[in-house]
Amino acid sequence: MRTIGVDEINDIAPGASLLGAGGGGDPYIGRLMAMQAVKECGPVTLIEPDEVPDDAFIAPCAMMGAPTVMTEKGGGKDDFDRLFDLVEQYSGKKIYATMPMEAGGVNSMLPIAAAARRGIPLVDADGMGRAFPELQMVTFTIGGASATPLAYSDEKGNAGVMNNVSNKWTEDIARSITNIVGGQLMICLYTMSAKMCRDWGVSGIVTKSEQLGKAIRSIKEGLIDTTTEQRFLELTGGCRLFSGKVIDVLRETRGAFNFGKVVLEGIGSDKQHEAYVEYQNENLQCVVDGETLATAPDLICLVDHDTYIPVPNEAVKYGKRVLVVGLPCAPQWRSEAGLELVGPRYFGIDTEYIPVEERSKRKGE
Repeated sequence: MRTIGVDEINDIAPGASLLGAGGGGDPYIGRLMAMQAVKECGPVTLIEPDEVPDDAFIAPCAMMGAPTVMTEKGGGKDDFDRLFDLVEQYSGKKIYATMPMEAGGVNSMLPIAAAARRGIPLVDADGMGRAFPELQMVTFTIGGASATPLAYSDEKGNAGVMNNVSNKWTEDIARSITNIVGGQLMICLYTMSAKMCRDWGVSGIVTKSEQLGKAIRSIKEGLIDTTTEQRFLELTGGCRLFSGKVIDVLRETRGAFNFGKVVLEGIGSDKQHEAYVEYQNENLQCVVDGETLATAPDLICLVDHDTYIPVPNEAVKYGKRVLVVGLPCAPQWRSEAGLELVGPRYFGIDTEYIPVEERSKRKGE
């Protein structure tokens, strides 16, 4: 058990953005919301899953929709209070704590803001260990948990609770509502017991985000004794995929998702080579000279070539110099059930899943 204040948020935000794999929202927006809540309401208590009482009721929260819309709309102070009230009224249970459902610049920050304003603890776990584009894509689905009752609210005051027959139906219905209200919806979902959190959650995600953020800051501040790229890969456990300059960006917002493709021209040791990264909110595939080097569920992350600060997909633009890095996903995703939910074929990528650490070693073979 420890507390999260402004200093911790400053490190968690970039680390969570890296784990967002290009999605999960703009870390600048998320950090501002979390910092404002902590300054107004006091620091947040962070607890491990093992510290949650057995009879506790946990209510995760998140923003659903296209990350580009969040950049324009932002969020209100009372959004999650309204959601938590709905959940308590519907369930008849008192919410003990909240937690993130995914990592990302916004969706790791919003639960901190929600916990501060509600005066409840934040559990150091999530359901992905990264960010994915659809609601059913959580480790809790593998464990048999239901996404509903799901409470939702928009900035206009529209709110409600839904109860559906499957997590995929919840995704489809909630996505339709998100479309109707303008591409952004605040949600509270996968309410769960302490046992479900312990058994199926990806533990330590907030702490991991903070550690990654500290690593990025140490590189930015020059507190290293090796080459920056080498040190970044050592500190993050990442695999180098490509270094290049953005020469084309194709993007569209469709069905409350951001779809796109980033085309890169090689620089440095990758000069004379080309690569592209395709995404649906989050990066799903990295291809270099026609060879696939990484796919979901592993993380494909773009970071600034000089500062190593993560670059979310909505911030990618022509001429930007980036390093593409692959990070191994949480082990739950490499199971048969995990790959059925989030493997490359689910996203229409015609290849078998091979762990990024294996693919990157085979480069050029």
